[in-house]
Amino acid sequence: MSALTPAARRFDPAEWEARVALAACYRMVAQLGLDDLIYNHISARIPGRENEFLINPYGLLFDEITASSLVRIDVDGRILDDTPHTVNLAAFVIHAAIHKTGNEAACVLHTHSDASVAVSGQEKGLLPLSQFAMRFYDRQAFHDYEGVAIDLDEQQRLVRDLGPHKVMLMRNHGILTVGRTPGEAFMLLYYFERAARIQLDMQAAAAAGAALVIPPHEVCERAARQFWEQHGDILIPGEREWPALMRRLDRTDPSYRH
Repeated sequence: MSALTPAARRFDPAEWEARVALAACYRMVAQLGLDDLIYNHISARIPGRENEFLINPYGLLFDEITASSLVRIDVDGRILDDTPHTVNLAAFVIHAAIHKTGNEAACVLHTHSDASVAVSGQEKGLLPLSQFAMRFYDRQAFHDYEGVAIDLDEQQRLVRDLGPHKVMLMRNHGILTVGRTPGEAFMLLYYFERAARIQLDMQAAAAAGAALVIPPHEVCERAARQFWEQHGDILIPGEREWPALMRRLDRTDPSYRH
């Protein structure tokens, strides 16, 4: 599908490609029902401009977001384009903090998806109860709830608590994933949410008398390493899935490319 639309011509090719991928990510989150009306946010660093990133205009539903409607801001929160839109303050506080940490934080995704919020309030977070969960065994960070994330001094604690991880449960609040691409950040959310739903179902069954089975540490660690070290034919999250998801989105609702 050609990108040479009137909207695309307003931007350099690298920025337009980033806009299309990020808009697609918003639509995919909405398709799975993991969005929260006009709240939550996903951001992507603009290639070649380390201190600038794209984020959703405050007030639009995820399924309304298009490539050209995304707002370009810098890590100090300044809007860099002529746009009628504003940006959610909490979005800036959270995302700017993480984007500053390095090249692998090219895309930062934050949602209030139900199952992730539910396990964020459990002491140990996600448990190794399914193969979906093994990817995150001993590889999930935790950030204690401090209220709505609108205070700049919370940024240093967000970065500290995330550490080397790509997934962080924000206690009693939601989930944050970090990716080298929107595809990676999206797939980490997808796999974590699936694992969290399965955990809640298993815990409900356990409350009714069924015993839970957790594999031993050695098995869980081996499985986690298989995922993160790409053993066998395992790839980085999104490398194999993202093109297929993009094709489906282009078939069902290509308006995100506008």
